[in-house]
Amino acid sequence: MNTNDMPKVELHLHFEGAAPPAFIRGLAREKNIDISGIFTEDGGYAYRDFWHFLEVYEAATSVLQTPMDFHRLTLAVLEESAASGVIYTETFLSPDFCGGRDLGAWKEYLHAIQEAAAIAEKRDGIILRGIITPIRHFGPNKARETALCAAETAGDFITGFGLAGDEKKGKPKDFAYAFDMAREAGLRLTCHAGEWGGPESVRDAINDLGVERIGHGVRAIEDLALVDEIAEKGIVLECCPGSNIWLGLYPSWRKHPIAELHRRGVKVTISTDDPPFFHTTMVREHDRLAEAFDWDEAEFRKIHVTAANAAFCDEATRAHILKQLEA
Repeated sequence: MNTNDMPKVELHLHFEGAAPPAFIRGLAREKNIDISGIFTEDGGYAYRDFWHFLEVYEAATSVLQTPMDFHRLTLAVLEESAASGVIYTETFLSPDFCGGRDLGAWKEYLHAIQEAAAIAEKRDGIILRGIITPIRHFGPNKARETALCAAETAGDFITGFGLAGDEKKGKPKDFAYAFDMAREAGLRLTCHAGEWGGPESVRDAINDLGVERIGHGVRAIEDLALVDEIAEKGIVLECCPGSNIWLGLYPSWRKHPIAELHRRGVKVTISTDDPPFFHTTMVREHDRLAEAFDWDEAEFRKIHVTAANAAFCDEATRAHILKQLEA
C-alpha cells in the first residue's frame, strides 16, 4: 500500500520540535550561535533520553529569536508536513518561546506565523491551526501568563489550549486555573498525559482539567476500566507511535497499544510529535502501522475522519477537510 498520497490529518505536532535540523543549524550559523553539541555526526539531533531531549529541544529553540525566524520556521515545517500528504495540522505553540509570554511580543510572533501559514496554505494546500501550550516544568504561575496570551488571541487560528513538557513535574490540577481561563475564552482543551505518567495521569487530566483530547494517552491501556471510560466519553487520543517507540516506551511497533485501544472502541489518531527528533514522518508512521497491524487504506481513512471530527477548527474548515478525505 502506498501511503504517500493518502490525505492525512495531524493533531499532535510540536512546532519547534518539527524544525528540520538543517534549518536550525543554518539559523545558528546566521546568528553566530554555537549549538553544535546538540547534533549527531550525520546532522540529526543528539540526546540520551526523554529528559535530555527536553534540554536539546530548548537549546534548538534558542536560535528562534524573532518573529521572522518563526515565519521561516512555519514555511519549513508545513512544507515537510505537506510532503507527507498532511492536509490539516494542529501545532503546539508556546508563548514561552515567542516573546517570553509578553502579550505584545506574542502578538507579533503570532502575526508572523499566521502570515506564513497563509502562504503555505496557498502553496501546498495545508491548513494550520494553533494550540497554545504552557510548559509544564516551567510551573503553574508561568502557565497563567501563557493562558492570558491564549485568551487574548483566541479565534479562528488559535483554537486550542494544552499542556506539554515533563509529565513528572506537578499534577494536572496545578494548572486548573490556566485551563479555566482558556475554557472561558472559548478554546478547546487537550493535555499531554499517559506517556511518562501512568494511567492515573490520564484520569487526572480528564477529571481535573476537563479535556476532550489527550496527547499520547497510550498508557491508559494499563487500566482497562479507564480504557472503557475513555471510549464511553469519546475522549480522543493523539497517538504518536514512532515517538513512543524511539524513546523506549514500547519495544516495537507490534507491541504498541494503539491497535488494542482502537479495537476497544477508543478514538485514536496518528501524529508524529517531534518528527526529526524521532526520525519519523507521517508517511513512515502509516507504513509501519500498516506492517504491524495490517491496516489498509480504508482503516486509515476512518482514523483520519476521527481526527477531522476531533480537530479544533470551525465547521466550515472541518467540512473542507472531510470532503478531501472522502475524495
